[in-house]
Amino acid sequence: MEVGDLLAGAGAAVTGAFASLRKLGKKGAIILAAAVVAAVVIVVICRLITNIDAVKSWMQQYPGEYEPAVTPDEGFPIWARWQHYLNFFFMALILQSGLRVRHQQKPPAVWQPRKGGKKISINLWLHTSLDIFWMLNGLIFVILLFATGHWARIVPTSWEVFPNAISAGLQYASFQWPPENGWVNFNSIQQIMYFLVIFVAAPLAIISGLRMSEWWPKDAKTLNKIYPAPVARKIHFPTMLFFVLFVIIHVFLVFTTGMTHNLNHMFAGNQSGNLGGFLWFVLGLAVVIAALVAARPLVIQPIAGKFGQVSAR
Repeated sequence: MEVGDLLAGAGAAVTGAFASLRKLGKKGAIILAAAVVAAVVIVVICRLITNIDAVKSWMQQYPGEYEPAVTPDEGFPIWARWQHYLNFFFMALILQSGLRVRHQQKPPAVWQPRKGGKKISINLWLHTSLDIFWMLNGLIFVILLFATGHWARIVPTSWEVFPNAISAGLQYASFQWPPENGWVNFNSIQQIMYFLVIFVAAPLAIISGLRMSEWWPKDAKTLNKIYPAPVARKIHFPTMLFFVLFVIIHVFLVFTTGMTHNLNHMFAGNQSGNLGGFLWFVLGLAVVIAALVAARPLVIQPIAGKFGQVSAR
């Protein structure tokens, strides 16, 4: 694909985003204004709460993090950094293809296994194919997580995680960032959220997606009765929204709680304050954007054709 095509695709994506915002009109503006007012009210209330002497004393007891039962090695090993990036790469493409499947009326092409079977849209083929790579990446991550002792960063090892998470939440909500050093330890609210993403949300996305896919045994009447497809749909989309909200908050906090150090931790593997991690982040983001722009029928169809039959209908 030529650079001109990439720029044209990016321009179309930006134009589409602005068009979507215009469609919201007054209703969208009201919702946005209400959200801003609600956010300000929450910040003010949390500021008032954290200025109460009893709360201050309680927050000194629970500063937002606790000493883990198992102390993992400091820093982020190269496998964790690479799989963190690959997870972002695959999820961006999975989200894009999933939304196309959800909103498509007439697919640009269909795919069918060479040995025959049901035809599916080319977007659904891409979505499920990417899911395989995403699941494989996640499986390798979890195996290495427990094989290296890195799990202690993510899995709570004390009930103190809950009061510390509340304390950290109050500090975040009042814009009084809790002291943190992700190179050594996550605070409690980070630990809970990472645990939920990896061990709850990801399995829910997989199980619900599998139920809606062509891989699910259609003739298993008892199983289908226990776990009907409509239930899976009600799980799958909200799970996607949870992932999107998590990523937005995650990126916001990365950039507002020490951007250079945070990006160096995950992208450069060091604690320096230079722009090395930021430059790696920009490069990685450019690759993701290029992949999103390139994920069009013109590019997808030849790839899908190597694994089955692609046709207009």
